[in-house]
Formats: sequence, C-alpha cells, structure tokens
Amino acid sequence: MNKKNICVFCSSSNTLDKKYYEDAEALGELLGQAGFNLVYGGSNVGTMYSIAKSAKQNNAKIYGVMPKKLHSFGVYSEECDEYYLTDNMRNRKAKLDELSDGVIAMAGGFGTLDEVAEIIVQKQLGYNNKPIVFLNTNNFFDNLKNFFDNIISQSFAKNSADKLYYFANSPKEVVNYLLGYDYKEIEVTPDDIYTYKIK
Repeated sequence: MNKKNICVFCSSSNTLDKKYYEDAEALGELLGQAGFNLVYGGSNVGTMYSIAKSAKQNNAKIYGVMPKKLHSFGVYSEECDEYYLTDNMRNRKAKLDELSDGVIAMAGGFGTLDEVAEIIVQKQLGYNNKPIVFLNTNNFFDNLKNFFDNIISQSFAKNSADKLYYFANSPKEVVNYLLGYDYKEIEVTPDDIYTYKIK
C-alpha cells in the first residue's frame, strides 16, 4: 500500500478521561504500523499531541497545520516533520483537507465538529471520496450518530448518506476500515443529493 496521509480531528484539552488519551496513543501506534502518515492541528496539548507522538514513534511522517494566532500562544509541537502556518481557521481546514487522503474524528469539541462536518458535506457533494471515520471512545459519538440518523429519517439527507461516514468502536476497527477502503474517485449525480418527489 502506498503511504496515505490521514487527518485526525481531536481535542486540545489536557483534562479528559484517561481513556481518550489511551485511545489516541493506540490509534497513533496502529496508524504508523499500518504505513499511514498523520495530518493534524499541530498542537502539543490534548489528544492531538498524544496521537502525534505515538504515530511519530511508529514511523509515521507528521504534518502539523495551525493558524498564526494559535501558534503565537506557544501550543505548537516542534516534532512535526512539516509544519504549516495559516492566516485563519478556514485556511487551516483547507490545508488539512489538501494534505489528507482520509479523515478520523476522535472525541472533541466544537472545532472537531466543525471540521468533520465540512468533510462530510464535501464528500456528499462529490468533491472527495475520503474515508471518514468516527472513533467512538466512551460512546462519545452516540448522540451524534442518532442525530445523523434523524437527519436521514426526516429526509434532510438521502438514505444513502449513512454511507458517507463510519462509526468505529476501537482504534483497531478504525485502521481496519482505512485499510479496506476503496479510495477510487466517485461521481455524484443530482439524484444522489436532491429529493424531487413531493410527499
């Protein structure tokens, strides 16, 4: 397998339940061992740093991307192989997207939700065919999955929308999904997106 760059959206908090850091370290280890590189927010705190350290220790190349404002706070990691500074958060998301071939969302706050939602919409509209995986540590994403199901059941998205993303219960399941994913380009038709029939 050619090395692929996997972007991980996660938390910058150092005050979480220890299970989140354990899963971040395990995921970083498995990604590196499977031949993936890591793209992430470039921070030296939270599960962001846990996964980056672990991935690097397991031979992954590390790409960090951070807005200049946050970089000025001194929360950046000096262990990245490549580091990119952006003018703002929107540019950061664009650079993370540009560098990555797949996306993992770990438990996180509003930033994580913002980042992964944008990637789902891009895939829904056919701008990419990246694997999008939620690592559901401590059942963190259960309510979000229910919300997604509600979006689909009430026809705010097509029934096929649940194929855009995948919820995994362990780091191993995440990596197995990435390894088995079909990365070929997809074509999206209007019928894949829009519902024309009036109820």
